[in-house]
Amino acid sequence: MSPASTPMLEAALAAHRFGLGEPAIGPIASDPRGWLLGQVGPLDAARGDGLLDTRGGLELVAAEREKRQRARNPPPGMTAEQLLAGHYRDAIVADVRSHLLTPSLTARPFMERLQLFWVNHFTVSLLKGATRGLVGAFERDAIRAHAAGSFEQLLYASTTHPAMLRYLDNVQSAGPDSRVVGFEARRAARTGEARRVTGINENLAREVLELHTLGAASSRPGADGHAVYTQADVTAFAAVLTGWRVGADGAQRDVPFDPNWHQPGAKTVLGKRYAEGPDALREVLHDLALHPATASFVCTKLARHVVADDPPPALVDRLVATWRRTSADLPSVYRTLVESPEAWQPEQRKLKTPEEFVISTVRVLGGAERVFERGDGAGVGALGQRVLAPASPAGWSDRADDWLGPDAVWKRVEWSTRVGERTGRVVDARRVASLSLGPLLGPATQAQIERASDGAQAVALLLMAPEFQRR
Repeated sequence: MSPASTPMLEAALAAHRFGLGEPAIGPIASDPRGWLLGQVGPLDAARGDGLLDTRGGLELVAAEREKRQRARNPPPGMTAEQLLAGHYRDAIVADVRSHLLTPSLTARPFMERLQLFWVNHFTVSLLKGATRGLVGAFERDAIRAHAAGSFEQLLYASTTHPAMLRYLDNVQSAGPDSRVVGFEARRAARTGEARRVTGINENLAREVLELHTLGAASSRPGADGHAVYTQADVTAFAAVLTGWRVGADGAQRDVPFDPNWHQPGAKTVLGKRYAEGPDALREVLHDLALHPATASFVCTKLARHVVADDPPPALVDRLVATWRRTSADLPSVYRTLVESPEAWQPEQRKLKTPEEFVISTVRVLGGAERVFERGDGAGVGALGQRVLAPASPAGWSDRADDWLGPDAVWKRVEWSTRVGERTGRVVDARRVASLSLGPLLGPATQAQIERASDGAQAVALLLMAPEFQRR
């Protein structure tokens, strides 16, 4: 039976469900909702959300070009490949460390949870070589800078960021009637060589519609027999996106748009006509951000992330109503989430992903700087979630069943045991369990921790307890 709601229980839920774990929930108990809502706002260094690299995406593209130029004349005893590999390795290590260290140290864990949610929603992965050195900048420029604005701002920033343009191949997309394709056709005819630019790439257009806004279900016929969008809309939107690219020259432009690659003429997306040129993209994204299907798709994902794998329909409806009433103002949506009674049910229905598990462990036990000192992810990858490197543009699964296989659970046991061996002599797991989990701590778990043979086993039992694994 679930415990009755009390200020301490709500403090525990605020800390572990909405937040990322706290070593002591007592200070939150006076106003758990106020504690959460007080955190909503821009994520930036001025508010103590320290980041390790503040360079923007276009700056990093230019820096990459400079590195490549230097690699043409590497120092004695070093190859160009070694020089570039070292550059990218350092950048990746810094990005991984920043990604984990910032939420582990933050005084605003609710906003950091939302940051992690949006990073996964708008996935850019290190697994693609073209994004090397840019994934951290994407988090800073596109997500962190806009997570407390409107969804439209967040969508535009993510879609036009150099990392996204590279990850989903828009840098290779050219209108079939564009100037660059015409030039390539003439060059190929003159030289007999193959064309280096062939035409439109639909990857970014498809993923914006399917994963970032309307949702894949919107491409299937609804009750009225019609789909929200079709393949023709994907193709037309891809034409709108032509010209949005960051070239190999690393040229810094306020808007990464090259008219030579753009498909001329008007385009029709979702039944609306958009004029030729760069302004069309902002107009299309504006309409997508405010589309009812986008409100339903994204609000369902947000409720699923925070509350339950199958979120209560009443909660989703409430979030959607706020989205539509406020033109997708994200702080208003977050406020509705916090104020909804369905989000405060005592049953812990969400399982922490490996990333969340490691971050919450560090927040509760301490020692974040030491744990993430090497920038290797502190074992998150070994738990099945390589940091900043999802396998596909769909990002990581947010459902418990996908993280509960026997091998995955055993890896958590092994990781918890190692943490216990390192911290058991200095951490009082019995005290930590009581202060951090409060009323969530069940009598059976408490008894197991009390009966632990030593400090190391007590820490491991705390970390593997259902009350700590779930939120």
